[in-house]
Amino acid sequence: MRIALGVEYNGRDFNGWQSQADGRTVQDSIQKAISQIACKQISVIAAGRTDTGVHALEQVIHFETSIVRPLSAWVRGVNALLPPNIAILWAHPVPEEFHARFSAQARSYQYVLMNRASRSAVHHGSVGWYHAPLSLNSMREAAEYLLGEQDFSAFRAAECQAKSPVKRLTRLEIVQRGDTFIFDFTADAFLHHMVRNIVGCLVYVGKGKHPPLWMNEVLNSKQRSLAAPTFAPDGLYLRRISYDTRWKLPQLNWD
Repeated sequence: MRIALGVEYNGRDFNGWQSQADGRTVQDSIQKAISQIACKQISVIAAGRTDTGVHALEQVIHFETSIVRPLSAWVRGVNALLPPNIAILWAHPVPEEFHARFSAQARSYQYVLMNRASRSAVHHGSVGWYHAPLSLNSMREAAEYLLGEQDFSAFRAAECQAKSPVKRLTRLEIVQRGDTFIFDFTADAFLHHMVRNIVGCLVYVGKGKHPPLWMNEVLNSKQRSLAAPTFAPDGLYLRRISYDTRWKLPQLNWD
């Protein structure tokens, strides 16, 4: 039997998603809890990895088990065994053809950036921060150059393992709410550090270091060295994984 789960987590205290020898990852914590409910060792597969300090509003995973349990056991039962910064949101049986990673049609990320003179204490670890004023209009103009199918090599981490740097970015919206900017990204897939590297470049434009057209120049250069430094992971959230409706996965409303 194959079970899909929706997972929410605060990544501040974890060494990312991917399982590691020290066990201090989101995947390790979830596998340990599910294995206790299943009474045997369980491995899970995720829609995508997240780095150290990156959060998820709805990561999607799947696992195989021969143990029959009510769906509530895979939610409330597993949650009772998880640390407070990880929670199972839903559980749903899926056919063997479903794959959390390869069945995904799109992925959405959100970056939350506090823009004020002093850093936040209350939201420490949950938002990015930049001290100088940023121009919403300039960043929006720069963002337009990135939409569509593009070679995002200039925003790709050196250790990225993706086979191709070409991705289709269908959404890059920026809104301002008081002293906070919210960047919403949707693409068929993302390169390693792609969102954080784009946010870093948008901040460069927003503060006036470069004009909006500079974003297009960086994109076309395909050179990571010309882009801004990778922005902090604190404000980055894996927001949603989109699948075909035939899988009938629960739909959470994050809008």
